[in-house]
Amino acid sequence: MWQLYGHEFLTLALIHFLAVILPGPDFVITVRQSVRYGYLVGCLTAIGIGVGISVHVFYTLVGIGFLIQQSEWLMSLIRTAGAAYLIYLGWQCLRSQPNTNLEINGQTDSDTPSLFKAFTMGFLTNALNPKATIFFLAIFTTIVSTPTPMKVQVFYGVWMCMVNAIWFMVVSVLFAQPIVRKRFLEFGVYFERVMGVLLIGIALRLIWELFL
Repeated sequence: MWQLYGHEFLTLALIHFLAVILPGPDFVITVRQSVRYGYLVGCLTAIGIGVGISVHVFYTLVGIGFLIQQSEWLMSLIRTAGAAYLIYLGWQCLRSQPNTNLEINGQTDSDTPSLFKAFTMGFLTNALNPKATIFFLAIFTTIVSTPTPMKVQVFYGVWMCMVNAIWFMVVSVLFAQPIVRKRFLEFGVYFERVMGVLLIGIALRLIWELFL
């Protein structure tokens, strides 16, 4: 099995990893959650991002991805939904207030989201990302050969879900370190504002691309 699909897998894994480490909405939201609330909330957000990948893998493997690619209004709908969610997250950051009772060595501040909410935020951030939609359609149509068995393609999908989750868990742990959190949170409300502007900026770019 490895002799048949080893090269294909390594090519896919490398391209996917390079795409994962490029900063995007997943990175921004993971950093924000980790710095603001600590590693547990950040890690649950990262796991949500990893699970969100399964949405793209699923519709690509069952053929829905091809229909989305061929339907201009569906792609526009996905872009609009993704942009709207990022604007919502960005607005939440912009309107948030600094918490003077934050304990850097603890996990969170007093307005900590539930772990389920943290997971859901990560999941939706990735699942509604139109860039991920385009990426998975491209990678499964150009790198994965037609004769590749479905079980092998499912393995590819599971692998990419795990890599996404693990990478952003690492990001979460790094940015949740007390010394790192302290540095960022010294800027107080300005940190939240920067995160909000970044998220809204990404959303506006998605909207702009609708008219190109």
